[in-house]
Amino acid sequence: MTQQKSVLLIDDDERHLLTAKGIIEALGYSVETHSSPFGSTEKIVTIKPDMVLLDVNMPALSGDRLCELLRSEPELKNIQIYLYSSNDEDILRKSVRQYQADGYICKGDIVGLRLKLQQVLR
Repeated sequence: MTQQKSVLLIDDDERHLLTAKGIIEALGYSVETHSSPFGSTEKIVTIKPDMVLLDVNMPALSGDRLCELLRSEPELKNIQIYLYSSNDEDILRKSVRQYQADGYICKGDIVGLRLKLQQVLR
């Protein structure tokens, strides 16, 4: 029996967490949410998701900076981390390179979200 793929969505906007969670679950994936960049490392180590979607614009610790910190943890080096933001795509592309993310997905692009999830988690 194949285990259901899982996604951890980290975003400080509760409404967005619920909306994105519904979209991702409708594709058949298990979704955990976390509303703060703080405690994210522990959450990832505990649930071991197949993919992390990380909001960039969070107060106190931005998602791109959090990505860089996650990449410094040996047990998290190989996890799929995607920046998930409404920022300009040029900025997101630079952040992906600078902070060692695996890619980005634009918030509001439901088709892009679905395609990227299916591509990464197949």
